Amino acid sequence: MTLLQLISLRKQYGPVAALDGIDLSVAAGSRTAIVGPSGCGKTTLLRLIAGFDQPDSGKIVFGEQVLADGSSQVPAHKRGIGIVAQDGCLFPHLTVAQNIGFGLEAEASVKHARVGELMDMVGLDRDMLPRKPDQLSGGQQQRVALARALARKPRLMLLDEPFSALDTGLRAATRKAVTEVLTAAGITTLLVTHDQAEALAFADQVAVMRAGKFAQVGSPRDVYSKPVDPVTAAFLGEAIVLPATVAEGRAESPLGALPVDDTDYRGKAEIMLRPEQISVTAGVGKGVSGTIAEINFCGPTSDARIALAGADAFIRLDIPSHEALAAGDTVTICVAGRAHVFR
Repeated sequence: MTLLQLISLRKQYGPVAALDGIDLSVAAGSRTAIVGPSGCGKTTLLRLIAGFDQPDSGKIVFGEQVLADGSSQVPAHKRGIGIVAQDGCLFPHLTVAQNIGFGLEAEASVKHARVGELMDMVGLDRDMLPRKPDQLSGGQQQRVALARALARKPRLMLLDEPFSALDTGLRAATRKAVTEVLTAAGITTLLVTHDQAEALAFADQVAVMRAGKFAQVGSPRDVYSKPVDPVTAAFLGEAIVLPATVAEGRAESPLGALPVDDTDYRGKAEIMLRPEQISVTAGVGKGVSGTIAEINFCGPTSDARIALAGADAFIRLDIPSHEALAAGDTVTICVAGRAHVFR
């Protein structure tokens, strides 16, 4: 069942089209990540859904209700949508308890009990309730912000880069905790992020945004392994793109004859491999030969540029440093799996 539907959304700021015809369906209980570079329109889209801005044209449908249609819209406070911003936006002069209970209309005893339940839900000790936000860590502040957003029992939760200010380790732990809370509560979630790995790990559905449009929408596995174009491929992670001639499910390429994921296409094309599909070993073996043109030690891996034998082509790979390779060394390159064809 579809809970949220965006239909041909457009938003213009002067001569700049922040959103240029956005279509998206979000299933009830699902997690969708919108990922893209800074300035592509991600936060604008979230603000339209939340009700902070109004689209110039198009529709936002939430359940059976039209929230906005370009000429009128439902006010933000009547939408039943929660939002957690990048910095949490906690009220600095209020305690944790007061922040979470802000806006709850109930008797004091009922509100107190609800606040305690929410603290348990987001994995925070109730002893923190009297504290002010500046007495909490970044991860704790984000959990309090989530608890506040959950207090009104929203059907949809909007997360606007809520983990970006956290350290790497804390970021992963907080994201995991937030995901578990939202999943357990059955709340449909829309995450906006510029972190590709975060989007792929968090979501059931990923929408890749570029210049106010969705370049591709699909499952995390599909958008990563079968991107629509080289630009999308490179944005989602390291990609090795090579020229090839494709026929009968195989591609003749600088890395030899490779199976491809498109058995119908015939002709010249570009193909893509992800680095994890490629292994490199020292010396001459069974596979394609190459020569290390340049290599830089980076700790557990080394950044290598490899010239492919018999072809005027180079590839760049992160090679495990235990191989102890140096510039000028001969290596053998082997490929696992299928190459993706860009038509």
